[in-house]
Amino acid sequence: MAKTMQPQELIDSAVVDPTGNKLGKVGNVYLADATRQPEWITVKTGLFGTKESFVPLSGAHADQDGVHVRVDKDAVTDAPRIEADGHLSAEESARLYRHYGLPMPRTSPDGRMDDRARGRGDTGRTRAGTESGRKHPDAEPAMTRSEERLNVGTEQVETGHVRLRKYVVTEEQQVTVPVSHEEVRVEREPITKPGGEPAEIAEDEQDVVLHAEKPVVNKETVAVERARLKTETVTEDQTVSGKVRKEQFEVTDDEGKHRKS
Repeated sequence: MAKTMQPQELIDSAVVDPTGNKLGKVGNVYLADATRQPEWITVKTGLFGTKESFVPLSGAHADQDGVHVRVDKDAVTDAPRIEADGHLSAEESARLYRHYGLPMPRTSPDGRMDDRARGRGDTGRTRAGTESGRKHPDAEPAMTRSEERLNVGTEQVETGHVRLRKYVVTEEQQVTVPVSHEEVRVEREPITKPGGEPAEIAEDEQDVVLHAEKPVVNKETVAVERARLKTETVTEDQTVSGKVRKEQFEVTDDEGKHRKS
């Protein structure tokens, strides 16, 4: 379905000739000084789109797949090379119309635009939104809406100090140690040969020294452990919040009715 051609919507649109060949993309749109309507477009051609050729919009229509023009690819390729500097002079415009075999637009009986339409005696065409110095009718006043957004980042701050120190505590320890001691035991041996030893009845006494082991405790200091402080980075998720402001559009009609959007 064809749609109305708006200058700002034509930029970068594909350009298609009557046989379906794609000519390139729209580079600039040139408006007629008299009518302020799109009259010419430049098509980016060549390697990397470095060249621009003028293509007439007479009889053209815009569709979903691009701008369909009435001139073929060969005619566009052979078109006069004119610098796309923002404005077409009367002579340049006439050369292009002659090349494409199209009639010059008539706005006066002699086939030329009158002084008011030409503006400073020039019958050229002006690129949309450039040197004409006048706003295009489609460039309606607009209002920009702004809003605040939270930009969240991180910074490194000092959160505290940690000290490592040692102190002395006294605790009771119990250790089981095996000890030995001597005990007295009476051994009796019968005498089987009487008269072998002199016998006499008398009191007698024998002293035996007994020995025993007892635990002896001493202490020594030995190194048992080494400790040092190290830091490591731990990453965790934290949720932050903040209040932001934003603008809203409100439309008010003559009856005082409000409508927000």
